[in-house]
Amino acid sequence: MNFALILMINTLLALLLMIITFWLPQLNGYMEKSTPYECGFDPMSPARVPFSMKFFLVAITFLLFDLEIALLLPLPWALQTTNLPLMVMSSLLLIIILALSLAYEWLQKGLDWAE
Repeated sequence: MNFALILMINTLLALLLMIITFWLPQLNGYMEKSTPYECGFDPMSPARVPFSMKFFLVAITFLLFDLEIALLLPLPWALQTTNLPLMVMSSLLLIIILALSLAYEWLQKGLDWAE
């Protein structure tokens, strides 16, 4: 009974919010709201503007390092493990891989913006 009541209330609330979202935009319609907005780009310019490859490389590098650092986040929780030497060795291996990849990026001039 309790689950059915919660399910019914959530369904009614979701339907009410969907009805409001379809009804509300029709109240205040003016020209400025219907114009396209693209951050930093002119909407009337050609669509195939050359994209700087540096932005792409920095974004990929950021994603890789961010993923590696995200793997380090559970380390404080892992200190409660019974096999502490294995945890320390695996975390040190991950940190060494992170440091070596950063050094490789630095030596290959992957982090330099100016060419």
